[in-house]
Amino acid sequence: MDSPVFDLAFEPAYGQAVPVVSGVERITANNPGPFTFFGTNSYIVGSSSVAVIDPGPEDEAHFQALMAALAGRAVTHIFVSHTHRDHSPLAGRLQAATGAVTVAQGPHRPARPLRDGEINPFAESSDLSFVPDITLSDGETLSGDGWSLRAVLTPGHTANHAAFALEGRDILFSGDHVMAWSTSIVAPPDGSMADYMASLDRLMKRQDRLLLPGHGGPVTEPSSFLRALKAHRLKREQAVLARVRAGDTQIAEMVKVIYRDTDPKLHGAAALSVLAHIEDLLERGEIAADGPPSLAATYRLL
Repeated sequence: MDSPVFDLAFEPAYGQAVPVVSGVERITANNPGPFTFFGTNSYIVGSSSVAVIDPGPEDEAHFQALMAALAGRAVTHIFVSHTHRDHSPLAGRLQAATGAVTVAQGPHRPARPLRDGEINPFAESSDLSFVPDITLSDGETLSGDGWSLRAVLTPGHTANHAAFALEGRDILFSGDHVMAWSTSIVAPPDGSMADYMASLDRLMKRQDRLLLPGHGGPVTEPSSFLRALKAHRLKREQAVLARVRAGDTQIAEMVKVIYRDTDPKLHGAAALSVLAHIEDLLERGEIAADGPPSLAATYRLL
């Protein structure tokens, strides 16, 4: 497989706790969109005493659905995969209602400092107010009643992105790093393509049998899907290099060709993905720029 086969079949069952596997339930927030698919998945892990993974956006209906599903059960931990506004904002309200501690890799931060005059295009999508009670290092494990979650740090989509491995089950909650329905957005300065590819390589070395993502349904064959996802990213990288070889000097020109079959409404996000590839190619000495890399800079082969 040289490109991933995406699975668009998904029933969000808004407001309902859907059993996924033994000891894991999913509640999907009703916040559909081009970057969230049918909405954000919140997971409840455990039985009488549970952890919640990715509480989701600040949404009244989703909060009430979570509280209904949690009725009669203690919540000890709230895990957050990363600090985009579709994943972390409800953590504060859920913590106030349950007394649980919040857990994440850390507060929001860019993958690199902003350059002079640069504006973060995803600044409004970032939850800058979230600060976890517990900051997880890579491989650190937290346990509760019948569950144990290990941090698998996967920077790329954001600098503070983390996946969580359900110990003894070969199940990984993959957040927005790997999803069955689409590739993940990697948009500088929040994201880094070099980090994203390194994180993919890391997951490829694991032996997970199931990935449960932040949007859409599960990845049921992680090994082959991850290989295909990496091949897809490398193909995109080669497409960017091909456009530079063909004489395209700016990202807008490249996007028109590389993403000609993509809805033009998504070309802005596509341009950021191309920029992420270009930053990686510049760092590796494959191409040159007329100044700091940006959407407006010009590029050439070395």
